[in-house]
Amino acid sequence: MPERQDLLESIALTTADYRAGDLPTPTAQHVDRWVCQFGAEVQLPLLRELDHVIRQTYFSRAKVKCYFGRQITLAEISGNDPCDYWSSTNFLNIQQHGHSQAEILKLFGEALRTLCGLDINQCGADGGDFIYLDDVLFTGRRIFTDLSAWLADAAPNQGKVLVLVLAAHRLGEWQIAQRLQDCAIAAGKNIEFDFWAVLRIENRMIYRAASEVLWPAAIPGDAALQAYMAEEQQFPFAPRPPGGRLEHPIFSSEGGRQLLERELLLAGMRIRSFCQTPSRALRPLGFSPFGLGFGSLIVTYRNCPNNVPLALWWGDPEAGPNHPFSKWYPLLPRITYEQHLGPNDLEF
Repeated sequence: MPERQDLLESIALTTADYRAGDLPTPTAQHVDRWVCQFGAEVQLPLLRELDHVIRQTYFSRAKVKCYFGRQITLAEISGNDPCDYWSSTNFLNIQQHGHSQAEILKLFGEALRTLCGLDINQCGADGGDFIYLDDVLFTGRRIFTDLSAWLADAAPNQGKVLVLVLAAHRLGEWQIAQRLQDCAIAAGKNIEFDFWAVLRIENRMIYRAASEVLWPAAIPGDAALQAYMAEEQQFPFAPRPPGGRLEHPIFSSEGGRQLLERELLLAGMRIRSFCQTPSRALRPLGFSPFGLGFGSLIVTYRNCPNNVPLALWWGDPEAGPNHPFSKWYPLLPRITYEQHLGPNDLEF
């Protein structure tokens, strides 16, 4: 079987349960339709790198449940008697926007019932730790919104909160930990916060050489891109020094990474050009208040975050021919909060 077909089928298989029940199961033809929007000369190397990356960064439902099972029995969290620990744990269901927490709680509950025979809805006791579950921490804004409101209202005067996620981006985790501690102090409460993640993604400026998000080492000589970057005065772009040592093997090689960064960046610029007045947060490598975009590559079976490059999720094949969404075919069509908010609403 030709390499191209192998790669198309591999990417489709990796993402087979993406939004299962909402969308048709991904096929090689679906992946091919997406990649054909790129130049013919880059399609095969782009597929090679994407196939490698997405196998590292895609969280299927089975993988999520497996990871939760490991966390449940992790001695650093639950001690020597995990079932006793979890039976007294208070699970928070306080997310103000979206459904990710409710769905993750359900999945965690399945793992908890399998391993300990516990009903997650019956867990909780005075003096037990509090658990805030979610899928991915990007900037941490959503987690801060939920927990700061809880601190001001329902939180006890003393306790411990464990924030447990599948993946956390290090800058957001560091910022949110500081802000939540300050918020607890301001509320006059002695609350300790602890963060746990299966995968921690480096994205801090000072460590950009080892960054694990898309952070271009070189900028293509594209006039529209150069003009776009010149508009950014407050936070001018700082390229990534190439060849840094990464903690996780997200990319196959420096060359493969640079190709992926370049092609998704240029495709994101094309997508921005489809919009008459694009939001400032709509950046080619994903929603962000500054730079070329957030650049995350983390996707779960539930949804593709808008912090991921536009070229992976933007567009709608069912949009009318005059609508901007009709001009790009998405690999991972995303759903916004309840599919009721506009496509440019931030989801951090």
